Amino acid sequence: MPESGSRAHSLHPWLLVGLLWVVAALNYLDRQVAFSMFPLLQRDLGATSTQLGLVGTVFLWTYGLLSPAAGYLADRFGRIRIILFGLIVWSAVTWLTGHVRTVEELLWTRALMGVSEACYLPAALALVVAAHPEKTRSLAAGIHQSGLYSGVILGGVWGGWMGETHGWRMAFTVLGAVGIVYFVILFAFFRRHTEPSPGTVPHPLHGFGELLRNPAFLRLGAAFGLVGVANWLVYTWLPAFLVENYSLGLAQAGFTATFYLQVASYAGILAGGFASDRWQQVSSRGRILTQVIGLGVAAPFLFLMGTTKSFPILVVGLILFGLGRGLYDCNTMPVLSQFVSPGLRSTGYGLMNCLSCLLGGVMAGLAGYLKSQLGLAAAFQCSAGVLLLAVILLSVLKPRPNQ
Repeated sequence: MPESGSRAHSLHPWLLVGLLWVVAALNYLDRQVAFSMFPLLQRDLGATSTQLGLVGTVFLWTYGLLSPAAGYLADRFGRIRIILFGLIVWSAVTWLTGHVRTVEELLWTRALMGVSEACYLPAALALVVAAHPEKTRSLAAGIHQSGLYSGVILGGVWGGWMGETHGWRMAFTVLGAVGIVYFVILFAFFRRHTEPSPGTVPHPLHGFGELLRNPAFLRLGAAFGLVGVANWLVYTWLPAFLVENYSLGLAQAGFTATFYLQVASYAGILAGGFASDRWQQVSSRGRILTQVIGLGVAAPFLFLMGTTKSFPILVVGLILFGLGRGLYDCNTMPVLSQFVSPGLRSTGYGLMNCLSCLLGGVMAGLAGYLKSQLGLAAAFQCSAGVLLLAVILLSVLKPRPNQ
């Protein structure tokens, strides 16, 4: 949201990453914290297991369905404007969630959160990639991604502790207030800065048509959607799986479900970002092959998580699944940028996000049903096979020399 006149300045690429890192952390913290308090929500609101599954599904479906439109609006009207709009709205909705009285009201707030949070990630990733040169894109995207991981960790660890000590209502109230305060800080900063221009942004029908006629984009989107199935299953149900299968308390389950996975993902995005930026200098497939390696590592260890009865082996599975996922995540927007024009990057990521969330929402809801029929272990094992399909889709992608 730049200010006109001589006081407007260009954004420093790394300062931009730092500012958006906090927004990314809040984005995932506000959505994730509910999952670490499922037992409390079930007790206080009288929710069934299927209704708890819908808490994840309703959010993901609204978030996913609005992502393409939010991405296009970011490309068309300015990515900073859309980021600020999303932040203030989802922070207000987070505060409101602490005051719901029924399961139905909780589901409505989750839907509203999905609408507002859809504004963030397509715009933010496109902004980061546009601000950084080719030689630092993956590392910059990876560092930004670490903010999302931090939000997941805080949502599990802080959310579990807050639920046990102060109650789930206070947790949502505090988070909403923090987001509103940071919006004021970010607005004051961004109004003095300009953002990189995305170039020509086509009419919505032409833009979506251009993307959907692009075979490489369709393969990228399908792979991204399959990865979303595994990610959202883990995000939604791993804490409950640990409570039921390893007799952990809420705080310990929240810690285990997030800390090992996310710390390993930190290592994956930093190592993957650094390595793929350099690999890309000698091969146009450097970033794609980094993603292939990452998912090739993650898949068997996700299967292991659903198979083992040993807690130490489970932790090993979490670590290596997280490491492989980090190698994939730091390259999502940089790889997309090899196949999509600058004016459609937010739009393209929004479409990919849509598919990911729709499929992830199906898995989050289906796992709630499978929980009472076959157990969650079977859902983890099926998701590992889904990741291998994503490996196959990515392995055939070959950018043209001018890309």
